[in-house]
Amino acid sequence: MTDSESKTEQTPEKRGFFQLPDGLESAPGDYSAAFDRHVATPDDETIPDAARGADAVLALCKKAIDKVREFPHRPGVYLMKDAADRVIYIGKAKNLRNRAGSYFYKTAVYDPRTENLVREIRDIACIETESEVDAILMEARLVKDVRPKYNRDLKDSKTFPYLQITIREPYPRIEITREPKSRGVKLIGPFPSASSLRGAVQALQKIFRFRTCTLQIRGDDKRWQWFRPCLLGHINQCSAPCNFSIDKQEYRKNVMRLIRFLEGNKKPLLRDMQREMLAASEELRYEHAADLRDQIRLIETIDQRGDLETHVQPEVFQIDPRRGVIGLQRLFKLSEPPRTIEGVDVAHISGKDMVASFVHFIDGLPFKPGYRRYKIRTVQGVDDFAAIAEVVARRFSHANSHDNPPPDILLIDGGKGQLHAAEAALEHAKMRPRMILSLAKKEEEIFIAKESEPIRLSRRSFALRLLQYVRDEAHRFAQHYHHLLRKKSTFE
Repeated sequence: MTDSESKTEQTPEKRGFFQLPDGLESAPGDYSAAFDRHVATPDDETIPDAARGADAVLALCKKAIDKVREFPHRPGVYLMKDAADRVIYIGKAKNLRNRAGSYFYKTAVYDPRTENLVREIRDIACIETESEVDAILMEARLVKDVRPKYNRDLKDSKTFPYLQITIREPYPRIEITREPKSRGVKLIGPFPSASSLRGAVQALQKIFRFRTCTLQIRGDDKRWQWFRPCLLGHINQCSAPCNFSIDKQEYRKNVMRLIRFLEGNKKPLLRDMQREMLAASEELRYEHAADLRDQIRLIETIDQRGDLETHVQPEVFQIDPRRGVIGLQRLFKLSEPPRTIEGVDVAHISGKDMVASFVHFIDGLPFKPGYRRYKIRTVQGVDDFAAIAEVVARRFSHANSHDNPPPDILLIDGGKGQLHAAEAALEHAKMRPRMILSLAKKEEEIFIAKESEPIRLSRRSFALRLLQYVRDEAHRFAQHYHHLLRKKSTFE
């Protein structure tokens, strides 16, 4: 075939042109005939990208825009491509059509965070996933493999979060870290969003029941069998290897299932678990078969776990949780670090719609499933002391060592008066916190029961920062509930 014959058989697309709906041919980026209005002239191609108007930029994105209109309203990953068909950005979405489509508004062209990216987009593709968790994991794998231009900060920077699994430990821990180790661990990531990753971990922990604490559990130390598990163990979100509630081999098997899930081997994992469930049933190991059945069901319905961004544990940049907990141990001369802290606060306006909140922290980090909110029932008018007494009495009236254990530290938002009110409410409680504190605003003084003088710490103290975080989170949660009730009463 001669060169001339080859050229005559080339399609418009092969020659670098595109066939428009009305049959006219147009050079790449020139969609004026399709729009029936001027959006880009040939001279516009010589205009620097930064000088193009929003209409001209979006006209160059028409191929991608048309594809986005066909994207499903499902979780997945989208891949932005440039004129050379190179992937320049990868992102995840709970709703592919809505999220990918948000890049093709005029506001995105002028937004400093997306301007440069949008000006280079010429095509787009998507990969649908079964759940938002799957999308988060797939995004991390693709970014690591493809290394797109606009994900460069993610693939190069060590400040982005990783999921780190301490596989060398007898009972491996799963933790989120920005400083991953180079040995003795299995790393998944990096991930673009710490909040999304925390939400995914929380959803996966309900399935695989792995531990996220920092305890150094030794399988040959029999004293661990008397250890009191944290709230995660009591609500069946952790298999509690800290007191040998699970065999070491079975625990490690759960961790290996988690790793297979994280690496994208979901379907083979489900097949193996179903075979193991049937074998356990035939061998009359019905409890083990039931556990596997529940795990399989949760994996299959992980897309129904809710909005990960809404239910995620808040991220802390101001404090180091571990150093904060160790600081509290040293400050109060405790025999061991306080694992659980609960904070309480009340909210109202002139005594109306009075509510209270309890927030729960484990190992220095907030644990949202342990949060509680209350309507104040017995207090009339403005009486914060009485409100604190009521809610503390209600919280600890049903405390027990199994399903609802008391915390190591109870923190009251307020001064000495609020502290005395809480102490009085606990006078007849069967179980009470190991330590009761109050933290007053402005001077940030720490009051301790039966101590006449408050403690004043440096504003840089990690212990103080942790207590401030618990106090502020209790205040935020109480205010949020109060605002909901106010809106409801106003509407009614």
